[in-house]
Amino acid sequence: MLTWAIIIFVLLTGLPTGYYFLHKKKVKEKKIDLLANAPSGFNSIGIDISHHQGDIDWALLFDELRYDTIIKFVYCKATESTNHSDTRWVKNRQMLNDMGIRNGAYHFFDPTNPPRPQVEHFLNHWKHRDIDLPPMLDVETEGFSDDDLRAKMKIWLLEVEKLTGQRPIIYTSSHFFETKFKNDFKNYNFWIASYTRKPFSLEDKRVIHWQYSETGKIPGCSELVDLNVSKVNY
Repeated sequence: MLTWAIIIFVLLTGLPTGYYFLHKKKVKEKKIDLLANAPSGFNSIGIDISHHQGDIDWALLFDELRYDTIIKFVYCKATESTNHSDTRWVKNRQMLNDMGIRNGAYHFFDPTNPPRPQVEHFLNHWKHRDIDLPPMLDVETEGFSDDDLRAKMKIWLLEVEKLTGQRPIIYTSSHFFETKFKNDFKNYNFWIASYTRKPFSLEDKRVIHWQYSETGKIPGCSELVDLNVSKVNY
């Protein structure tokens, strides 16, 4: 009986220890994989998320697994157009703030609606703090014309900067940048999405972030995540 008692004790105390070290090994491997797949020559890695990523376990990602040593910035979708707010915005924002993770908010721009109501809608949901990352204007859809699109964007950008003191950055595709925005918005920074190749626009000093993948995987999230690299050292 004594022998069996010793065996049971060893099993009960040894298994958690073994699981702990196996768990840590897998976490380390995941971190190495995330770094290995990121384009070289950049200073920071970040993610941007919305309700499409579902309920993210931020505590697992940043507190337990300490991915804050790799993921240096997070952008969350806050609003869209004049009346839509992201269903995960409030929780994502609160969790990131509570954990001290650098984060910013973005608005998905609707060129078919006037820009000032979109400004009001965005600022009703994003409560600006001095430590926030610059707000981001997400421009992915065509306007009535390129001139109309640019004019409405400028109103949104100028109004948000006037009301918050922070100059927004512009997120868009590599194609939109090259064909619609490259010769305009001289005083704004850009965030370019390009998944098939390294965008030529990275040579432009205004382009500070590159979204290089829309199929990233991170612990605590069952859905795919956008992955980004930045010239900025956060």
